[in-house]
Amino acid sequence: MSRSPMVIRTVPALRRAVEALRARKASVALVPTMGALHDGHMSLVRLAKRRAQNVVVSIFVNPTQFAPTEDFGSYPRTWKADLAKLTAEKVDLVWNPDVKAMYPDGFATRIVPEGPATAGLEDRFRPHFFGGVATVVGKLFTQVWPDVAIFGEKDFQQLRVVTQMAADLDLGVKVIGSRTVRERDGLAMSSRNVYLSAEERQTAPTLYRAMKESAKRLKAGEDFEAAMAGGRELITAAGFALDYFEARHAGTLAPIASIKEGPVRILVAAKLGTTRLIDNIGV
Repeated sequence: MSRSPMVIRTVPALRRAVEALRARKASVALVPTMGALHDGHMSLVRLAKRRAQNVVVSIFVNPTQFAPTEDFGSYPRTWKADLAKLTAEKVDLVWNPDVKAMYPDGFATRIVPEGPATAGLEDRFRPHFFGGVATVVGKLFTQVWPDVAIFGEKDFQQLRVVTQMAADLDLGVKVIGSRTVRERDGLAMSSRNVYLSAEERQTAPTLYRAMKESAKRLKAGEDFEAAMAGGRELITAAGFALDYFEARHAGTLAPIASIKEGPVRILVAAKLGTTRLIDNIGV
């Protein structure tokens, strides 16, 4: 039976534990999560284990990245199942602070990212989001001080934002993106998939199919706008309320008008019923 990871809930205890790892000159990888762990998260953990001798997984549902109208209160929290999965993967340490530990009374500092955080994608619909993400990830990086940090490519704009922040602030952390893990029908794994009804779950893979179809048409040399419009039509015809479906430069997230301006990433966000899904693929 695997040994349970050390679970730490205060910053002083975390610093002592990380210092003990560093005293052995061991490399450290961080996998930031909000819990409700699934196979996509486990793929991040496995990549972390290949990149460092010790793996720290943080589990913290970060209130500063949720708007008042969003699902902070109902976001899935599955601590026992999460810990069992991390035990099976032989994770060394779980950093599980409460809100007071992460944002003590009097907390008054925020990181306000620009660049890829203002690309007109997620930020257009969730203007609060990347400030909350950058602040909490900046804190996680300075608390754990990892050599590498692993983030999923499903949240592609987030990956670009965090990568930019780590470089701009000289945090000394190498940010590594890990490919999106999908269900057999193509739906990207997400903790929020549990919100989908049975009927919505059957419809949800349309996002992936639409991206694949538009990518195929772009690579075949079809008119750029027509290829993208075709994807949008597939999505809205399936019953989604579309926020965006765009092809962007994969590095900067700047708008493009041709795949010759690449590398190219197609990114989508849409609501199905009450559940908002995001996804992306490379072209």
